[in-house]
Amino acid sequence: MHAANGSRTRAPHLPQDERRAALIAATRDALLQHGAVPTTRQIAQQAGVAEGTIFRVFESKEALLDAVVRESFVTGDLFDRIDAIDPGLPLRERLYLFVELLQGRFQQIFGLMAALGMVSPPHVQDEGSRRRAQEEGPALVERLAGVIGDDADQLSVAPHEAIHLLRLLTFSGSHPHISHGHVLSPRSIVDVLLDGISATPAPAAGRTTP
Repeated sequence: MHAANGSRTRAPHLPQDERRAALIAATRDALLQHGAVPTTRQIAQQAGVAEGTIFRVFESKEALLDAVVRESFVTGDLFDRIDAIDPGLPLRERLYLFVELLQGRFQQIFGLMAALGMVSPPHVQDEGSRRRAQEEGPALVERLAGVIGDDADQLSVAPHEAIHLLRLLTFSGSHPHISHGHVLSPRSIVDVLLDGISATPAPAAGRTTP
């Protein structure tokens, strides 16, 4: 009875690069779950491995945490998920989905920074990471422009201005401190951007009032 209850399923053997990725993902999950730097025991439990496995892949716990930070500040599959948004949906629905994805990324980064006691993004040291970071901003803008697509004529501002406003509102509305704990939902962010907060819609440009 005791042996059955106390037994624990270990993770299957994985190639080194896959084990590394699994440990990074488990550590990221543990950071977000605990809201603080987890112990190696907690990381091992999250990953379903023995503590010693961690140090067969990483030189130290600090090296593992550094890898988590580096990996978490890249977009991962975000672009693929944005590209998968159905262009046949109405503009508002497409923007809801886009903001949901972007907000999820922001909130993960905010949570990791809080757990690690970071007050700013990490300084990028290697050339490859620096170049990738420089390319990701314009690539995100390009994808949002693709989400707007041929419906740009539904906006009262140029697409690049709409993109700028949407990113600003998503960032600030998703940050727990900037929003004073009142994080905005993706629907709220998009609805405010598209509809504003005025009870009386402004007259269309060029239209005269009687």
